[in-house]
Amino acid sequence: MNKLLFFFCLLGVTAFAQTQPNISPADLNGMRAVGSPADPKVKEEWRKYHDYAQISDFCQRMVKAHPDLVKLQSIGKSFQGREMWLMTITDFKSGIPDRKPGFYIDGNIHGNEIQGGEIAMYTAWYLAENFYTMPFIRELLRDRVFYIIPSINLDGRENFIHNPNTASSSRSGMMPLDDDDDGVIDEDKLDDLDGDGNIVTMRRKNPLGRWKVDPTYPTRMVPARTDEAGEYDLLGSEGLDNDGDGQVNEDNWGTYDPNRDWAWNWQPNYVQGGALFYPGTLPETRNIKSFVLAHPNIAGAQSYHNNGGMFLRGPGAAEDDPFYSQSDIAVYDVIGKIGEKIVPGYKYFIIHKDLYTVYGGEIDWFALTRGVFTFSNELMTSFKLFNQQPNAQQNRFQNQDYEEFDKYLLMGDGYVQWKPFKHPQFGDVEIGGPKKNYLRNHPGFLLEEDAHRNMSFTLLHAYQMPQLEVFSIKKKPLGNNLTEITATVYNSRIMPTHSAHDLKYKIERPDYITLKNATVVAGMIVENEDFNQTKEQKYTPQTIEVPNIPGMGFVKVRWIVSGKADKVTVEVDSRKGGLITKTE
Repeated sequence: MNKLLFFFCLLGVTAFAQTQPNISPADLNGMRAVGSPADPKVKEEWRKYHDYAQISDFCQRMVKAHPDLVKLQSIGKSFQGREMWLMTITDFKSGIPDRKPGFYIDGNIHGNEIQGGEIAMYTAWYLAENFYTMPFIRELLRDRVFYIIPSINLDGRENFIHNPNTASSSRSGMMPLDDDDDGVIDEDKLDDLDGDGNIVTMRRKNPLGRWKVDPTYPTRMVPARTDEAGEYDLLGSEGLDNDGDGQVNEDNWGTYDPNRDWAWNWQPNYVQGGALFYPGTLPETRNIKSFVLAHPNIAGAQSYHNNGGMFLRGPGAAEDDPFYSQSDIAVYDVIGKIGEKIVPGYKYFIIHKDLYTVYGGEIDWFALTRGVFTFSNELMTSFKLFNQQPNAQQNRFQNQDYEEFDKYLLMGDGYVQWKPFKHPQFGDVEIGGPKKNYLRNHPGFLLEEDAHRNMSFTLLHAYQMPQLEVFSIKKKPLGNNLTEITATVYNSRIMPTHSAHDLKYKIERPDYITLKNATVVAGMIVENEDFNQTKEQKYTPQTIEVPNIPGMGFVKVRWIVSGKADKVTVEVDSRKGGLITKTE
């Protein structure tokens, strides 16, 4: 009886303990999944899309939770007056941030391509939350600084999230334009006919039409075969002829393209649609340009778009191919090809060759006006639906992957079922089809995974920015109170301190290698140490100007000094390689 009583008492204590939220030790609350923070200071959900207020709140919570790792600033306002937030992420205790190699990240230059904002924020969150537990992250933030803008196109993003749209509308910003040249601005926008928050497709029954309902997936319309009658006409996106000009939805919110507003090979609107009036028409573009020009330490850059599953490098136009030298391409190739392993289903492509021609694009502005190694990722691909490549022989109307994915994994949440509507111009129609946040945008459970994979690709790129060290300092007495001092500066990453394009067009100043605490008589670059071949620098010999420190390579410099050289300091000052010193 005593043993039985003890057993029931023990059960009662256990039950009581389980009702107390703070009584269990922390290590009984679960096990940390490797590669993720166990108990992040900033609690955030990565299976949803954030609007402007939530982005602002996230940035502010990051600063509050990680004051030694995150700083926040506005680099200016959007066209509609929203602050363009930029987070600076680094170990602020380990050197001057702007003297470390800098990596720039942005997302969402197109309003509807909202995943980019999530992945940019996820990157900031992951770096800060794992700083104290992951040596790789700690070293990365010790040696590098990240400049992260979650969303360039805050106005278009806000419109896409909060207003009825298709998957492709709200690509632009919100600058008012008279798209149909009738003297009135934005008077015939999209119309949510049934008020359900979605802009889908209108169809009308017509025995002479050339479209029919897919018998397997009735939410989808497919072309009738050549030898069979159709059932419907497709009338375009849900909407009305608001201005009585015989057209529907032809004067929507701005139809320009923020990614055609950059000052490299910019072309006017009649050549490059969406280019607006001149490069830098938009305040968002000008704000970023001003920030980047003020931060010459930026050596790598990443922009996030959607979709198609691509790691894109420039150039955007074939005539710019000569500006991408073989040595620069070799750097891109290493990162891009590893990226294909990091993110299954994504491909490493060249914009003009594998996608289409882009004039005045952001990626070429970074690469060719600033000499910055830059990628643009097109997020989401149909490969991710079932982790297999779609049948290359099938077109969109033969491939049913999106419909099957919706049926089996989204439980029908991706489509609006067809419903009747009495249209004032078209009569009896039906409206239905994919929702705005399907097809182009990740479903929730895929978003977090792709965020991590794309972030990992970006961290690979940032890791491969120049990493300089003074490898050795050798002293050799010459007699007559003179000493020869030779310093070897090594770059242990694949990216040089200057791209070949940068060198050719002298975009950035040379790297400076300075000898301190000594009286320098002569200074020179050692071109061949074995044969004692050097190139003297006659002016300011204490500071040797080195054109470049190659990736996975080194340079040697030499000084002749008079007097004592017991304890000298070698300082390496490189815009994109950082500021380092060594004393011997």
